[in-house]
Amino acid sequence: MIPTERVCLFDGHCDTISRCLVSGGGLRRSEGHLDLERTAAFGPYAQFFAIFGDTADGAELPPWQLFQAEYAVFRREMAANRDFAVHCRTAKEADAAFRAGKCAAFLSVEGAELLDCDLEKLDEAYRLGVRAVNITWNHANVLSGSNAEEKDRGLSERGKAFVRRMDRLGMLVDVSHLSDPGFWDVAELCKGPFIASHSNARAVFSVPRNLTDGQFTAIIEHHGVAGLNMFADFLGADPDYDTVIAHLEHFLSLGGEKSVSIGGDWDGIARMPRGMSGIQDMAELYERLLRRNYAEALVRDVFFNNLMRVVSKVCTM
Repeated sequence: MIPTERVCLFDGHCDTISRCLVSGGGLRRSEGHLDLERTAAFGPYAQFFAIFGDTADGAELPPWQLFQAEYAVFRREMAANRDFAVHCRTAKEADAAFRAGKCAAFLSVEGAELLDCDLEKLDEAYRLGVRAVNITWNHANVLSGSNAEEKDRGLSERGKAFVRRMDRLGMLVDVSHLSDPGFWDVAELCKGPFIASHSNARAVFSVPRNLTDGQFTAIIEHHGVAGLNMFADFLGADPDYDTVIAHLEHFLSLGGEKSVSIGGDWDGIARMPRGMSGIQDMAELYERLLRRNYAEALVRDVFFNNLMRVVSKVCTM
């Protein structure tokens, strides 16, 4: 049985706003992986909603126009669902949302190319309420190579300037999708926490999108977090709930009790573990951990407190 007290959840990554732009529909109710009617079962609940789009040749909109179009969708959905959710920029604003019984909706950008890798547009995104940016998506850009393209290239001088500006603004640097050399450049530049919002353990399943033990240890040392990703292709050959738990247990074995979170990649993935169909199944994962005699305090840290602590530390204005 799920505990009578509702499961708390702060999820670090979904592509649901992109789904709304491409496929239509909204956040209140959908056939996708996440909607606000389902997430109302969690309490408190916070979510990083990513502005995302593949900006490769043939894209319908140039990158900055795509950012603006998805931002407009986000604003529309916040207005249409003000009884369910509120756009938050800080932990203090999130606390106010929770007291009102609402979702704390944070905003991120997946791939700095959507900001034209431009410092002025980064400043504008911050002004609009973006509080986390992935330096790359799968495509390499002028800031860095990615996990999929130019894998041996780290941050350029422009990339380093971009990370320094994010640090000054109070934005979370997100290293999911980044090249390995780019990761280490970020680790050297960042004095405080940074995140891998949706990345698993490479030692459990060896794909470039997952984190090495050394990388996760660096995240621990910076007091950041790595969010468990529910994409089957990053979990194992035929994953199920136990596979997700195996990634969690590996991170915990490295001393990651305060540095693991949830980053489901909802509406951005093609396959999930057997038995899972959307974010509502995080309640089942929570219950399975309790049945394995995980301390509830640890489970709450993974599901909520760890990512909220990082947001409280970095996103202060």
